[in-house]
Amino acid sequence: MSKSIDVTALGELLIDFTENGTSSQGNPILEVNPGGAPCNVLAMLQKLGKQTAFIGKVGNDMFGKQLTEAVTSVGVDTRALKVDDTVHTTLAFVHTYPGGDRDFSFYRNPGADMMLTKEEVDTDLIRDSKIFHFGTLSSTHEGVREATRYAIDVAKEAGALISFDPNLRPPLWDSLEHAKEEIEYGLGKCDILKISDNEVEFLFGTTNYDEGARLLQEKYQIPLILITMGPDGSRAYYKDLRVEVAPFLQEHTIETTGAGDTFCASSLNYVLEHGLENLTAENLTELLTFANAAASLITTKKGALKVMPEKEEVLAFIASRQ
Repeated sequence: MSKSIDVTALGELLIDFTENGTSSQGNPILEVNPGGAPCNVLAMLQKLGKQTAFIGKVGNDMFGKQLTEAVTSVGVDTRALKVDDTVHTTLAFVHTYPGGDRDFSFYRNPGADMMLTKEEVDTDLIRDSKIFHFGTLSSTHEGVREATRYAIDVAKEAGALISFDPNLRPPLWDSLEHAKEEIEYGLGKCDILKISDNEVEFLFGTTNYDEGARLLQEKYQIPLILITMGPDGSRAYYKDLRVEVAPFLQEHTIETTGAGDTFCASSLNYVLEHGLENLTAENLTELLTFANAAASLITTKKGALKVMPEKEEVLAFIASRQ
């Protein structure tokens, strides 16, 4: 039976308050941007012509309404987006350093995204999906963790590919040991892993990413491992193949919000179009090149969800650098 949804993601949907200059009185001006890694991934997939759906929860407040409208406006199916009448939408305040790196302050104790329950998970939607994508922010607390694990089990039983991005945010965990346990749970379930250099360092205490990838393959038998290295590009590990592609460095980088999500979405799009079987070094080079370029473009914009690049824009950018 064919499936009508390309990718369903479960997780956080929140507001990113990002710095955008200063007022006439010298105070920082914060811009309200829709955010949350899973929906950023889906927004880019929609731009690439795929059908996506989101499972999560927002508050019954102005921010929840704004987020629902934003996600719907980019084409994501929101039938499984729930609204909590008692807990507010999660907020993240993003401080951007010179060069684009960020620091997060979260207002989420609790936040509506943490309130999703197992009973609220739309299992029919998951069974109708080719890929199920998740991160770890939906595993920081017991109730939503149960919902996430249940959703993963449903997806695996339905034959969906499982995509995982740890997206480590230390301030949201009661302990980093707990964070490591939940990342390890995800590693044991996924077919496609998008992981950053700092997350490899967190797990294995090494900056030798080849060694980190070897340990991941050895312990978890993950078919496709993608390691993002910021200004150093990215690598793919598949069977006995190792492919590295240089970054598309930007003069006009504003911030890196959404870069990893754009990379992840581009990679999932490639898997949807080419499958996960019999990938070649040429395939992996093509995958990483497009994903690096798309991630580079998003760093020139504020936020991510509503400003993802078009496929033609990414291809033109690649061509301009060759």
